[in-house]
Amino acid sequence: MTTSAVLARIRLNPHSREVQRDLRDATQMHRTVMRMVPDGLGDSPRQRAELLYRLEETDTSSTLLVQAAHLDPALLSAGYGQAEIKSLAPMFAALCKGLAVRYRIVLNPAKRERLPVEEKGKRGKIVPLSGADADQWWHRRAEAAGLQLHILTPTTLAPIRPRGKEAPPMRHSLLRYDGTATVTDPTALTEALRAGIGRGKPYGAGLLSLAPAGAA
Repeated sequence: MTTSAVLARIRLNPHSREVQRDLRDATQMHRTVMRMVPDGLGDSPRQRAELLYRLEETDTSSTLLVQAAHLDPALLSAGYGQAEIKSLAPMFAALCKGLAVRYRIVLNPAKRERLPVEEKGKRGKIVPLSGADADQWWHRRAEAAGLQLHILTPTTLAPIRPRGKEAPPMRHSLLRYDGTATVTDPTALTEALRAGIGRGKPYGAGLLSLAPAGAA
């Protein structure tokens, strides 16, 4: 089965006012990346477009990775950045049980707080996880996604608090995990690659990137 998905790697222009705005405001960044997917997707357009993204920053540059079923970087404003786009079909086709891979993902590890018995029926608030709790959370999610983790190296990223009247009133604590793993279930992994993992997908979390373990 051929899986349709593309990945755009956009080297952001630090002199662009829109880029500067988006780097300060995750809600605006979400709106910007949504401009690259087709119109008319109805309710839940991000999910229908299978859109995921991740911001990668160094001391000298910022790169935006955007994945979706269909993307058109030409719809971004002139001067926003230089975009390279590639099909992910070869990656999906190469997935097989036992394949050794390197991975990177930004996650928002969290759990829903348990409430006392007398408050049964109410929903507890979402509580961010850190340290060993976050690592165990990622182990469980990776296993469900068809990956057996061997190495996981966490890096704490700046938290995100969505802005605007329509944004949810919650703070997203982000962790980036890098490491190595073995594919155990290609079908489950394909689904996780396309749908993303965990919460905070509209704000730059959940995009899982893979490469062969021996690749440079």
